Amino acid sequence: MKRLVIAGAILASALGAPAFAGAVELSKTIIQAADGSEVPVEIATPAGKGPFPPLLFIHAKRGYEGDERAHVRELAEQGFLVVAPDWQSGRFIERWPSAHNPDTELDVEAGLDYLKSLPNACKQPVGIVGLSRGPYYAIRLAAKHGSDIAAIVSYYGHMQNPNAPEPDQLFRIAPEIMQLATPILYLIGEQDYELRRMNGGRAFYALWERGVPVEYQVYPMARRAFDFRPDQTPEEKIATRHARERAKNWLAQWMKLTPEMRCQ
Repeated sequence: MKRLVIAGAILASALGAPAFAGAVELSKTIIQAADGSEVPVEIATPAGKGPFPPLLFIHAKRGYEGDERAHVRELAEQGFLVVAPDWQSGRFIERWPSAHNPDTELDVEAGLDYLKSLPNACKQPVGIVGLSRGPYYAIRLAAKHGSDIAAIVSYYGHMQNPNAPEPDQLFRIAPEIMQLATPILYLIGEQDYELRRMNGGRAFYALWERGVPVEYQVYPMARRAFDFRPDQTPEEKIATRHARERAKNWLAQWMKLTPEMRCQ
């Protein structure tokens, strides 16, 4: 296992975590990727006594910000021990990068190793929740470490390498899709980018034909990034609540959690 450099302390107050007893605890640390790069990480620990079901959160290319932190907190409130590696800021990558930097995959992989090493994490395959660019990291990780990953939830995720040439973007899915056996739940608004809907749909059919557990949820009247838009419509607010519940149930099913969201 890679050497993990843990250089942080609990910063719950700085991160805005509630101060009362029984609240989710948010903390920060720094770990080290295989190439020596420093990876900022946030950890959300549920209230109560562990061990807790382990969950890796992979953010989108817009960066790790308040909306992502709120999502991570919500996952911890559901009972998951969440580790969220920031694959951008440690490498000084500006927000919204068009190209995919393969080196950042090492940061996400280090996050997986760190999550598995935590003493209050159940010793079992982990779940992954990824947003936009995040699910591309997830399928790459699952193709490489399939036995370590129980299930993936993809919010409007890339199912093709962002660096692939135009014909591949239009007509093909990432080759990792044909290697996966990991259950995937794909969530997307019906008004999202056409190319994103096309690639997600092709991935659904490819996985289903191979017998991989997969579901593809389309939300009517929901736009791009429906779950954290500042101008959310009433329908998008409902879609967000539905997506969060679907994600929770998907992870609980394939991580084999009890009705109380505990490891068996």
